[in-house]
Amino acid sequence: MVDEEDAKEYRWETGYEKTWEAIKEDDEGFLEASVTDIIQRAKRKRQAQKLPNTKLGMMRHLYLLLDCSDSMSNQDLKPTRLYCTLKLLELFIEEFFDQNPISQLGVIIMQNKRADKISELTGNPRKHIKAITTLNRTSLIGEPSLQNGLNVALKSLKLLPSHASREVLVIIGSLTTCDPTDINTTIDALKVEGVRCSIIGLAAEVHICKQLAAETNGTYSVILDDSHYKDLLFQHIEPPPAAVCLDSSLIKMGFPHQMVTEGTDEPLTMCMCHVDSVEEGSKLTTGGYYCPQCCSKYCELPVECRVCGLTLVSAPHLARSYHHLFPAPSFKETDYNNQSLICYSCQKSFTDLDKHVYQCPKCERTFCIDCDIFIHDVLHTCPGCATNPAILQSNSD
Repeated sequence: MVDEEDAKEYRWETGYEKTWEAIKEDDEGFLEASVTDIIQRAKRKRQAQKLPNTKLGMMRHLYLLLDCSDSMSNQDLKPTRLYCTLKLLELFIEEFFDQNPISQLGVIIMQNKRADKISELTGNPRKHIKAITTLNRTSLIGEPSLQNGLNVALKSLKLLPSHASREVLVIIGSLTTCDPTDINTTIDALKVEGVRCSIIGLAAEVHICKQLAAETNGTYSVILDDSHYKDLLFQHIEPPPAAVCLDSSLIKMGFPHQMVTEGTDEPLTMCMCHVDSVEEGSKLTTGGYYCPQCCSKYCELPVECRVCGLTLVSAPHLARSYHHLFPAPSFKETDYNNQSLICYSCQKSFTDLDKHVYQCPKCERTFCIDCDIFIHDVLHTCPGCATNPAILQSNSD
């Protein structure tokens, strides 16, 4: 069982605090600047907590378990919990595949005591976004079944090879779950298969969700508002530490290129990803990517060849996954004492209001807090180090 007697685990157990003193009005009487500063410092605190030399699961296989029960019709998130969730998930899916291009994602909905898979594991974000948008017309009925949702995800995840990272992200608004049997047996099965389960709650903390996250080395958070909701959701974009049972192995990949026959027109052909589809994209085309092993044609990358099973990627896809293994170094926070007149990245002038600045330990360039967060969350490369040939040479050596 999970140890629930952690000291000072909840806010009301930490004693009397003047938490309102952290928020101050600006010159015009607004609180937005103070709130933004608190959010930015929370992001920077998470960056500082990341441990170096941590083994990560780069080929991620993530299932989204979405609560579509009656509780998602509540209007504490505007206009409803479901509509707010779908809009955030569209942004999440696009950013997930941008930062994890060789990963796969699937979507499962939980409603009326059942779990239905609306999107299989695949690396095509458009398929998932299309499946998500159709949920606007779904009927929100009954209670969710967390156990059934986990079992549906587990059936697919346990068939994956040993080098694949297996994850489940549950978004649940209900305070109850209607399960057919003992959910602890499902939790034990998830632990055996090395599936990492994280939960985002939209209402309040639920004991079984906390237990599930703790026993599978996941995270459990409850949202405060839509901004906090987006922040919690986007924390799952970066790959988590790899499970203990995750093997290290060489993976065979193909790097296809377009075949162009000089002097003749390329024939109209159907790509393998749309050969069984009746969607708008299933048309005869001349361009495409050809598998170097079996010459099957595909209209986009990355994809797993349906004929020979080879993983087809491009060099930029691997490059975008590479930065997770070698992130930009954590910047050192120092008191501002006229070390630099401007931020090296955005060229913003420092003023007396800037109490802290952030310095790269390698190139010793000075940055503002906005650029510090942007570099570590989006850019993943220090501009000062990237423009210094000596540092680039030492890194390559």
